[in-house]
Amino acid sequence: QVQLVESGGGLVQAGGSLRLSCAASGRTFSSYAMGWFRQAPGKEREFVAAISWSGGSTYYADSVKGRFTISRDNAKNTVYLQMNSLKPEDTAVYYCAADTDGLGREGMDYWGKGTLVTVSS
Repeated sequence: QVQLVESGGGLVQAGGSLRLSCAASGRTFSSYAMGWFRQAPGKEREFVAAISWSGGSTYYADSVKGRFTISRDNAKNTVYLQMNSLKPEDTAVYYCAADTDGLGREGMDYWGKGTLVTVSS
């Protein structure tokens, strides 16, 4: 079992930055690909970014490419999402997820409860 706890959400003005963190329990964190997803009000949950178990490969949705950066610290069992140049359309609940056997972009096995990011115009 893996438990994931997100933090770092909040209210920010358009153009600002936030850094989300996701702390994971369990000794196998370093063997899992990790992903960030988001769900805006009235919309389906969508993929945002993913990172391989080693951190050597990263993937981004086109909508955040060049603005968001995913990273991980396996010694701290933590994955991060640095969000810059935020836009009102980035407003959503952001979820961290773990993928035990894939690339971290779909078919996730464990989910956190989410953290709310609100971007004001």
